[in-house]
Amino acid sequence: MIGNPSFSATVEDVKDEEIGKVLQQVLEAESEECLQNQAFVEEYLKWYIIDRNHSAIQRFKDGLASLGFLHALQQHSSVLSPVLCFSAKALTASDFETLFRPDLSPAGNNRRQKEAKTLGFLADYLLDSEEIMTAVSLEELLMFATGLAALPPAGIMPPPRLEFLNIA
Repeated sequence: MIGNPSFSATVEDVKDEEIGKVLQQVLEAESEECLQNQAFVEEYLKWYIIDRNHSAIQRFKDGLASLGFLHALQQHSSVLSPVLCFSAKALTASDFETLFRPDLSPAGNNRRQKEAKTLGFLADYLLDSEEIMTAVSLEELLMFATGLAALPPAGIMPPPRLEFLNIA
């Protein structure tokens, strides 16, 4: 759609369990036609994902074209694809710290010192979680804090904040 004609898919991309099992059996079949089996599965995957959905994809492209967005997408795909396309990128402690902005007390305030100390503890915990040294992963922390399993390509609006409870 945006000038990237390559197509790659795996049997795991087929969500129908029965079809996935049959395709896996074809791939695992030991025969002299092993390359033919691989080609058959690749062709089936292309049909399953692209060809059988052609009319829906065409309607989607027509809708984008009516808004003038398809042309912009084709012309500037490298700029728009990170925002529009999901990319399985591992969540890092740095991503987490950038995403959650703290609401800090004014500088010089006694509470600000406690908040800075707490942020240091949080940074250490996030690094430990990234290195799988804790019982909770960064993805689980993200799910707990935002309800999201992964960061959306366009980000989170409004951005989440860290608020400190100042209990005397």
